[in-house]
Amino acid sequence: MQAPAHSYNAATRVVVSTLGVLVGVGSIDHGLLESVQGNRPTPGLIVNVLGPGYHWTAWTKGGEGAFALIPNFLVTGILATLVGLLLILWSLRFMHTSRGPTVFLLLGVASFLVGGGIAQLLLFTLNWVAATRIRASLEFWRWLIPPPARRVLGCLWRWTLIAGTVLFLAALEIAVVGYVPGVSDQTRLLHVCWSILAAGLALFLLSFLSGFAHDIEARSTVAAAAAPSS
Repeated sequence: MQAPAHSYNAATRVVVSTLGVLVGVGSIDHGLLESVQGNRPTPGLIVNVLGPGYHWTAWTKGGEGAFALIPNFLVTGILATLVGLLLILWSLRFMHTSRGPTVFLLLGVASFLVGGGIAQLLLFTLNWVAATRIRASLEFWRWLIPPPARRVLGCLWRWTLIAGTVLFLAALEIAVVGYVPGVSDQTRLLHVCWSILAAGLALFLLSFLSGFAHDIEARSTVAAAAAPSS
């Protein structure tokens, strides 16, 4: 069951749009790193977008894996950057429209195919699933989450969203620069990076859930206010 055409779930939209922007930022990050490797062929479909030998990163052998359908670093990088910009624009302006989730999914697939990052596949898929709930009635979640839990969860969505965003950006910084205070071993750096990204993803999943709870409570409040008094 869908919500009326003129309405949408505001908290869910904010959470989905935020993660959508971060997916776009990740695609741009990969695209820029691919572009600086120059107009040369890729070694195969799976590439390291961060090349070896740069003095500004701790990753001496390169890193950040991606799937690159086009066998040229420069072309792939330009396309990943452009698709990332489109992901950001779409997430901010059009995610709540009737075709918003579908177009976001297509842009996410395009980002993955042109070197936007392997982790993008999981991120944009989860975000697309949540995006389909922006205009939904959330009846399943109303049934699943009891009212006391909804009231508690509904207060958390902003804080989990902020924390998840900070962790995502921290993981991105480590993936590119490799800077973690007190950590220099590259195996440990990789473990720290993936652990932080996993924690950020867990917080975004909690943000989706708490956003649903907030929107259900908001709909209940509006419905109660609109009901005729006896």
